Amino acid sequence: MTDQTEHHRHPIGGPLEQEADALIHPEDQIQVPPAEQMSLVRRLRQPRTVLSIAVPIVVIAIAVALNWEQMRQVPGAIAGANPLLILVAFLIYYLGFPLRGFRWTKLLRGAGYRVKTSDATEILFLSWFVNCIVPAKLGDLYRAYLLKQNSPVSATRTLGTVFMERILDLVAIAALGVAAGYFRFRGSLNDLPQTVQVIFAMGAIVVVVLIVALVVMRSFGRKVIVMLPLPSRAVEFYDRFEEGVFGSVGLRGLPFLGALTVLIWTSEALRLYLVVRAFGFSDVDLGLSGAMFVALIGSLLTAVPLTPGGLGLVDAGMLGVLTTFFTKNSVHATAIVVVDRAISVFSIVLLGAIAYVVSSKPRGGGMKVEQVAPSIAPPQRPV
Repeated sequence: MTDQTEHHRHPIGGPLEQEADALIHPEDQIQVPPAEQMSLVRRLRQPRTVLSIAVPIVVIAIAVALNWEQMRQVPGAIAGANPLLILVAFLIYYLGFPLRGFRWTKLLRGAGYRVKTSDATEILFLSWFVNCIVPAKLGDLYRAYLLKQNSPVSATRTLGTVFMERILDLVAIAALGVAAGYFRFRGSLNDLPQTVQVIFAMGAIVVVVLIVALVVMRSFGRKVIVMLPLPSRAVEFYDRFEEGVFGSVGLRGLPFLGALTVLIWTSEALRLYLVVRAFGFSDVDLGLSGAMFVALIGSLLTAVPLTPGGLGLVDAGMLGVLTTFFTKNSVHATAIVVVDRAISVFSIVLLGAIAYVVSSKPRGGGMKVEQVAPSIAPPQRPV
C-alpha cells in the first residue's frame, strides 16, 4: 500500500513536471478540504442534515397514520413477494455499480488519468453511500475528495468529470423516460394524459437546457469568469473544471459512453420490473416500458438535493405515478415502492457503512493512478 505522503512527494508525471504544474495551477495545492470538514460524523450532526432526515420521516409517519387501515396491510403484501426475484432485482441493481465505475474510468481517462475500475467503483459506491445519508449531493464532492486523497490528481478536474457524468445521466434519464412513456401510453401526443404531457415537456426542457448550458460554457464560460471581479485562483479553478468537463468526453468516445449510460439506466428499470414481478399483483399493469418510466421519474427526482437519497420526495413521486397510471390499489403500490427503495437506498446505507469501515480510501490509503494524455488538449489560455 502506498503511503499518502509519498503521493504528494512523488506525484505522477515526475517531480519536475508536477513542480511546473503547481506553479501554473496553484489551486491544486489547496483544493482538498481539511479532513474534519469532510467528516461524515460531523456532517450527520449538523442541524441541516438532521432536519433533512427528520422532516421527511415525520411527513411519512403522518401519511401512514392518516391511512393506517390501508398501510397496515403493506407488511403482509411484502411478505408474499417472491424472494428469488427480489434477490435477482438486487443483483441486477448492484451490477450497475461496476458499470458506473467503468464509465467513470473512461471519463477520467479522457481528462488525463488512468484509474483501475475496481478503485473507481469503490470510490463511487462510497460516494453513493454519502448521498444516501446526507443532503445536497455531498457525495459528488466526496468522490473528488477521495480520489484526491488517494492519488495526486486535480480534484477540480475530477469534479469536471463528475459533472459531465451527471449531464450524461440526466440526458439519458430524460430521453429514456420520454421514450418509455410514449411507448407505454401509445397514441398521438394530444391523446396522452395531461400529466404525461407535462412530464414529456419537462424531459425535453431538461435536455435542451443541458445542451445549451454546455455550449455556452464552452464558448463563453471563461470570458464571463474573467470579466467578473474574482481572484485569479477562481479563474484557475474554472480552467481545471472546464478541462475535466470537456476533456472527459470526446466526439469519438461519446457513442460508447452514451450506450454505457443507457445500459446503466436500463438496469434501474429492470430492478423495478423484477420487484413488480416478484409481487405478481394482477391489478398492477406495468410492463418493462412502464417500469422504465416509473424508475426514471424516481431517478430524476433524486436530482433535487433536498433530502438524503431523495427520502420522501422520490417515494411520494413514485407512489403518485404508480397510483395514477398503473394501479388503483395504494397498498400494492406502497409495497412496490417500499421494496424498491429498500434495494436502491437502504441497502446502500447498510452495505455502504460496512464499506466505509473496511475500505482504506476514506483514510487515504493510496491507489495507483497514471497520468496520460487527455482526449482533448486543454485550450490555450491568455496570460
